[in-house]
Amino acid sequence: MPRPVTIFTGQWADLPLAELAPLAKKMGYDGLELACWGDHFDVDQALSSPKYVDEKWQLLLDNGLSSYAISNHLLGQAICDRIDERHQAVLPPDVWGDGDPEGVRQRAAAKMIVTGQAARKFFDAKPGLKDSEKGKTAVVNGFTGSSIWHSIYSFPPTPKSYWDAGFADFAARFGPILEAFDKVNVNFALEVHPTEIAFDAASAQMALDALKGHRRFGFNYDPSHFGYQGVDYVGFIRRFADRIYHAHMKDVWWGHGDGTVGTFGGHTEFGDPRRAWDFRSVGRGDIRFEDIIVALNDIRYEGPLSVEWEDIRMDRVHGATESAAFVRRLDFPRNDVAFDAAFDKKNQ
Repeated sequence: MPRPVTIFTGQWADLPLAELAPLAKKMGYDGLELACWGDHFDVDQALSSPKYVDEKWQLLLDNGLSSYAISNHLLGQAICDRIDERHQAVLPPDVWGDGDPEGVRQRAAAKMIVTGQAARKFFDAKPGLKDSEKGKTAVVNGFTGSSIWHSIYSFPPTPKSYWDAGFADFAARFGPILEAFDKVNVNFALEVHPTEIAFDAASAQMALDALKGHRRFGFNYDPSHFGYQGVDYVGFIRRFADRIYHAHMKDVWWGHGDGTVGTFGGHTEFGDPRRAWDFRSVGRGDIRFEDIIVALNDIRYEGPLSVEWEDIRMDRVHGATESAAFVRRLDFPRNDVAFDAAFDKKNQ
């Protein structure tokens, strides 16, 4: 069966879920990857109120939709980051508190544990689910933040021990989260991304090593963050085949600027024509999605293909609609029978 095509609601959090759900169906989606901001998914209410969870599912089903993952990127960013005033704008008040950096990090980590527990409650409450299907592995996507991202360019000269300490800090903060996720059979899928502890294939391996390969830590695969960096985004799928827990379909182009702004962004805003790269509607950038689908089939990935729509130059309803159609047209089920088996005389 073709994989479900979903849309990540994070960029649509200005719309109430009651408005977004019918719009998502109209745009051609099978389900929603629910963001834990706006009114889309409140982890505290989901954990404490069966009525809240039931109402979420009813809203989805009334609009012919399902859900396969929830995402708490904004919260995750604060777990390992060096906290500053920018974080207050993206964090819930109970996590920001008085803004003391270590307090923010600890509260964010505690809330991420709640996110895993809420995901378990939510997915087990799906209407029509058989008892044997309850407890099936669930997925929470997100970020981790990083105490060492600011040292990406090694000046002042940065010894390896400095980076090692950053990965050790990450492991110390995320280890308890992953243990809590393990108790409820939930995987954490990091979206490998600049400003996170893992931002390319090499740092993704370092993150896994720091966690001693904890089985609950994997990746929300998103090619858009690799392409403009020059990272092999198809090779990433094959290298981490058993750690791809979720997949974003998101496009980007690079090499289209005026040559004055480099890979780091040059303190320019998205959509600035000087930029070396920008996110594009799916199918309109430079990502080779055909190669991605082939690789996902090769590793037997059966999860959703979730469109994360970001294109500052395009109307979002137009873009998200064409993105759903593009992904659906591109996806195909893998073949488990050799195409030349019919030539074998033993089969005749």
